Amino acid sequence: MHRIILRLSAITAIMFACFSCKFLIPGKQSSSASDSIPGRAWWKEAVVYQIYPRSFKDSDGDGVGDLKGIISKLDYIKSLGVDVIWLNPIYQSPNYDNGYDVSDYTKIQPQYGSNEDFDHLLKGLHERGIKLVMDIVVNHSSSEHAWFQQAKSSRTNPYRDYYHWWNAERGKPTPRFSFFDVNNDAWKYDTLTNAYYLHYFAQQQPDLNWENPKLRQEIYKMMRFWLDKGVDGLRMDAFQYVAKDTTFPAFPAGYEKTPAKYYGTGPHLHDYIQEMDREVLSKYNIMTVAEGAGSSPEEAMNFVDPARHEFNMAYHFEGIDFGNFDPNYSLTGFKDLYSFWDSSFSNKGWLALFLANHDQPRMLTHWGNDTPEFREASSKMLTTFLMTMRGTPYYYYGDELGMSNIRFDKIEDYRDIETLNKYKRAQQNNGDLKKLIEEQKIRARDNGRTPFQWDASTHAGFSIAEPWLKVNPNYTTVNQQAQEKDSNSVLNYFRKIVKLRKNNPLLVYGKYTLLDKNNPDIYAYTREWNGKQMLVLLNFRNKAATVHIGKDLSKARLLLGNYSNPSKTETLQPYESVVYELQ
Repeated sequence: MHRIILRLSAITAIMFACFSCKFLIPGKQSSSASDSIPGRAWWKEAVVYQIYPRSFKDSDGDGVGDLKGIISKLDYIKSLGVDVIWLNPIYQSPNYDNGYDVSDYTKIQPQYGSNEDFDHLLKGLHERGIKLVMDIVVNHSSSEHAWFQQAKSSRTNPYRDYYHWWNAERGKPTPRFSFFDVNNDAWKYDTLTNAYYLHYFAQQQPDLNWENPKLRQEIYKMMRFWLDKGVDGLRMDAFQYVAKDTTFPAFPAGYEKTPAKYYGTGPHLHDYIQEMDREVLSKYNIMTVAEGAGSSPEEAMNFVDPARHEFNMAYHFEGIDFGNFDPNYSLTGFKDLYSFWDSSFSNKGWLALFLANHDQPRMLTHWGNDTPEFREASSKMLTTFLMTMRGTPYYYYGDELGMSNIRFDKIEDYRDIETLNKYKRAQQNNGDLKKLIEEQKIRARDNGRTPFQWDASTHAGFSIAEPWLKVNPNYTTVNQQAQEKDSNSVLNYFRKIVKLRKNNPLLVYGKYTLLDKNNPDIYAYTREWNGKQMLVLLNFRNKAATVHIGKDLSKARLLLGNYSNPSKTETLQPYESVVYELQ
């Protein structure tokens, strides 16, 4: 549940002590070579495909995506070549925050189907060689969870200590910032027990008290419930926030501008993770992903250093937040940031790479160019970046089609609690509502949650009913059915580059070296392994640009390009991407 306001850090790649394996060209995988890779793990080599269940495919005509809808598209998912599906929360929830407010951790949300439907989905994925990662939301629960209903009934209830309370006779609680509250106040007064409860997010999302060992055991029991079913991994939502200093000391003035700095990595956080590993995670061959990993490289490493027995990898939010949504962001700064994290963690740790998710606008709109002229080229270029950097790429549903921001003109079209409460706050404070709507056309999370565009029929083939969130009007031309027929489509390019990555361990484990560092238009780098090299050239601009790398490209072997007539010189066409094997 990344929030745009956060500035989190993450980790990058485990390197290797020897380069004894052969460089592999497309279609020539060598199992003996691959098996000798030091520190090899399936989750390092995986391509993760994130599905937002509400928006993928509706099977029962209620306008909301569901598990049977996903099941009906398993062959399509298989055709993408991806290895792992990450599902956003599908647990029982009142949906104030679209499932990130869980009221029952072991039951499927009725809108999505049943626990039996989940079992069929997991079986169908495994039959196709695809793994499943579940989203675990345990910084907070729903205010409708049975634990909280008990906790607020009286101060002496056994569940009272499952949450954080401040008794009103102590006076006003120490200020804490809430990301989603209309007034940004993280303390909500409860009249029945004359006390305030803590909620870093919405009022309907009270924070769980991880300082209570009984609460932790409840969480571990829930994790085992899903892992014993055969779930292949856990994505830990907002997990760096779970540990609190329960004395609630005052923070410095202005802390609310960077709350993650003060909320993250609280007391005993790593003790809790290591306890979780001992009691749950180490018992299964799974992939574990932490959302957020502190605010410095040192803090980030503490989450993923294999010697500490915590998580496999965590997200690099500093990259996704770079430029503050300015379309004229500095490419040299972008390159410096990704190169910094790679070099900082070149000997241990592992990076989760992504340019979009359910908490972000569309990758194409955020980082590329979604005009009809450049939509395809820039979408392919960004995909090339994700698939050729070191780390595990996370790819968001619909980006393989080049889906873009919908850019709603009025607040009535939005469904996300974050945008709706920002609007209410602006109304209360006589803010500039027109400016806010213009900002939301770029920033709002709903931009990345519109229904998947399957075909040119009504509602883009997502549902026979009016969808819960409007479909992007460009679905008549940007859809899966049309792109299947075009060998040069964004969709088929995605399949090609996934295959290139999977057939070349160099793109997973190889050394990364930045080239032409100060070039303001082109991102150029090599990946190197066992004396073999790949060269990646990416033009991030809507004009031709030249890279200066001092290499003779006439002798290079072109592996993949996003133009039908790829450049054979150091001058790239607008948004062009090329991947070479260097001789």
